[in-house]
Order: sequence, then structure tokens, then C-alpha cells
Amino acid sequence: MQLSGKTAFVTGAGRNIGEAVARLLAAEGANVVCVDIDKGSADRVAADIKNSGGHAMALQVDVSDPTSVQDGIAKTVSEFKNLNFIVNNVAISDNKSIFELEPDEWDKIMKVTLKSQFLVSKYAATVMVDHKWTGAFVNISSTSGHRGRNSATAYTTAKAGILNLSRSLAIQLAPYGIRVNSLSPNRIGSPVGKSEFNPTRGVINLLQRPGEPEEVAKAVLFLLSDASSFIVGEDILVDGGSRAG
Repeated sequence: MQLSGKTAFVTGAGRNIGEAVARLLAAEGANVVCVDIDKGSADRVAADIKNSGGHAMALQVDVSDPTSVQDGIAKTVSEFKNLNFIVNNVAISDNKSIFELEPDEWDKIMKVTLKSQFLVSKYAATVMVDHKWTGAFVNISSTSGHRGRNSATAYTTAKAGILNLSRSLAIQLAPYGIRVNSLSPNRIGSPVGKSEFNPTRGVINLLQRPGEPEEVAKAVLFLLSDASSFIVGEDILVDGGSRAG
């Protein structure tokens, strides 16, 4: 098992990409902290992992709130005595043009999708550096962060911000043995902010099919593991070739 004895803090672990990541990291030996605003979803995933012989705990955290994030990090360290991996996955979307999007909606999407990654990274890195724990962060961006869209405004801006946040964190944290990279999926599983998967949802990529959450999870595992030990400050597209085409 590649991650035996390590601890991973996974946000949005209650469904879709976050759930797949939590399950795979646990299968690879990590202690997994299943973080979600929906306590029931986090509890379900953590219970399934433990019933399968893995190590997990569920935490209800508002990742857009500094106090809630700090509390979640503290509980993680108290339970597992270390912290090595962060997977910043939580996001919500607006699916609106600038004419439709209200300022309070913009603020909410920025807080949940972008500010959350800053907060989790800040407080996790502080604890890790203080304890001299090494590891890796993976920040989930999106192909929407690489290009504009007529059907989203705040979401595309937040996802673009994640790309450069990740590069800056990579520069700042590499001296402490913490590698930071990002991943950009495209139309994986259920739409952002929704639980229902629509298999008929249109995709435009070279493989001509929707992506599976488990396919993103495998890329996350790669970026957290020693297999990617010389990769830092990069963005990996997990998009079926949608950017290429």
C-alpha cells in the first residue's frame, strides 16, 4: 500500500470525486479524514471505509470559515497524530452569465470554491511545517479554469484562481518538503454541486464519454504518492482530451 501510515484530509468527501478519492486513498493505506458540510454524507463514506478495514473519520467542516477549518485540522492531528496530504476538492458553481449573477452569489462561490483552498492549505501547511511533516497537496481545479464560458462566471474565475494559487503554494512550500500540484477534470460524474449523475449529459472530448470519479481519484493518488516525487507546481488535465480537441 503506497500511503500506509500517512494521513489525508479530503474536502467534499461525501460524494462524486471527493468520495472516490477518499475510498482510494484509504485502500492504499492512508488514514482518511472525510470532510463535508453534509455530516450524513461524510459519516456514510467514513463508515464504509472502516467497514472495509480502512482507517477513516468523518468531520463536518465549513471550509469557507477559518475557525471551522482550524478546528478540523486540529481534530485530524488529535485523532491520527500526523497530517501529510490535502485534497482540496470542494466547489459550487453559478452557471450564470454576468447579467444573471448577483453579487452575493459571486461572493459565495468565491468563498466555497477558492477561499476554501486557501484556508485549508494555510492551516494545514502551518501545522505540517511546525511538526516537520512532509507530504503533498492536490488542489482540484477544472478545465473551466483554463477557458471562459458563456454559462458560468464566478466558477470559471475561481477555478482559474486555483491554478495560480497552486503554483504560488508550490513555490512557498517546496522548501519544507510539501509538494503542491493541481488537477483539472472535465465533466466527471455528477455536475458540480449536484448528487445525481446524468449519463446522457453531453461531453466534448477525444474519448467521447463522461469521465468517472475513480479516474480522477487515480490521478490524485499519483500526485500524492512517491511515483510523482519530481512533479511540483504543475496542473494535470484529467479531461478525456477535451482541451486537446
